[in-house]
Amino acid sequence: MAGGAAAVRTALGARLRGLGAGFRAGSTPPFAGFEWILAGRYLRARRRGGGVSVVAFFSVLGITLGVATLIIVLSVMNGFRTELLSKIVGINGHVFVTPIDKLFTDFTDLSDRLSKVAGVRAAIPLVEGQAFASSPYGGSGVLVRGVRGEDLDKIGAVARNIRGGTLEGFDEGSGVALGRRLAESLGLQAGDQITLSTPKGATTPFGTAPRTKAYTVKAVFEIGMTEFDSTFVFMPLAEAQAFFNREGDVSLIEIYLDNADGVAEMREPLEMAAERPVLLTDWRQRNRTFFGALEVERNVMFLILSLIVVVATLNIISGLILLVRDKSSDIAILRTMGATPGTVMRVFLINGALIGLVGTLGGLGLGILVTLNIKPIQRVLFPGAWDPTVRFLAEIPAEMNATEITVVVVTAFLLSLAATLYPSWRAARLDPVQALRYG
Repeated sequence: MAGGAAAVRTALGARLRGLGAGFRAGSTPPFAGFEWILAGRYLRARRRGGGVSVVAFFSVLGITLGVATLIIVLSVMNGFRTELLSKIVGINGHVFVTPIDKLFTDFTDLSDRLSKVAGVRAAIPLVEGQAFASSPYGGSGVLVRGVRGEDLDKIGAVARNIRGGTLEGFDEGSGVALGRRLAESLGLQAGDQITLSTPKGATTPFGTAPRTKAYTVKAVFEIGMTEFDSTFVFMPLAEAQAFFNREGDVSLIEIYLDNADGVAEMREPLEMAAERPVLLTDWRQRNRTFFGALEVERNVMFLILSLIVVVATLNIISGLILLVRDKSSDIAILRTMGATPGTVMRVFLINGALIGLVGTLGGLGLGILVTLNIKPIQRVLFPGAWDPTVRFLAEIPAEMNATEITVVVVTAFLLSLAATLYPSWRAARLDPVQALRYG
């Protein structure tokens, strides 16, 4: 036994002397293998170093939660914008053409010319007006839109979300299509009668008389946005012209583009195709305040939640300072053997970098996992907390953006590296004599 112990001590001494000779000769390159080994060993709890490992654990946990929270919140905000944009623009169009000098009595030819412009998916003439809808069970103000049956099929937000009845033969009768929440509030379903009233009726010697007429509910649709599902009523174009007392013209022409964000580039081609003075407005102008507020909220949330990552990286500073104090005698031995201040500094840089890397990758995985399963999590944990009448949408949307996730991950890792600089610098400046005396 004694001989074996002596052999081990001899071998260990030879390794230490060789390592010291390497230090003195300057033969160890930066970030050599032994630096990584030392950094890994310092992270593990040993005797009085247990507290250091606890701090390191909570540093990793803090960075993980911070990165995951940022990814989840940014993905949900992106999902909100995309979902609201798809629903608002999906039913309202991207560009709105209204007359300036004379009414749109030539709307058929005009819409045909506009639809042939490159980048235009559809140009739909509309008659639009407000009315009061009633049934034996209640009443509500509505927005009536007169549209041709062939054009209603092009409005995907309506045509793809029929929940009752059918749109077949829409132009042939006097039936209407209305949103599901409006139908529920009036106690109606496909095949029932709805009464619409408007003050813009027939002109008489005593003024304009209100017009009231009953229509059959031909279809019930659900867009998924409460404001639309409880307000919109679609009726055949000819019937809407008669109901609102229009002489063969339309209120406006809505244009659906292939690229919703390309409205600025489409203005000049559309004005040229109109061949007459028209006023063009787009979805950005009509919803500037709403989407502007959404963008401001998103940026503020990013700034606030970034502080979570900053606070987590500050834990790295405290943890490494404790580690430097705990390993002061080890540092003194390394310096006595010939280790340079740069070698000591790199050991603790690697230590902090490992904490930041593990925390960042953990946050990346957790954030992606939660984002991909946000809807099942909502249904399990908060089944009745998401009221669509308050939040517009029926479910929590989420959409990950690779660029934003990359920015979050890189920023978190760089902050972790920055947090290691001061403790590593302190370790490199440690006086070996004092460290051995008080370590």
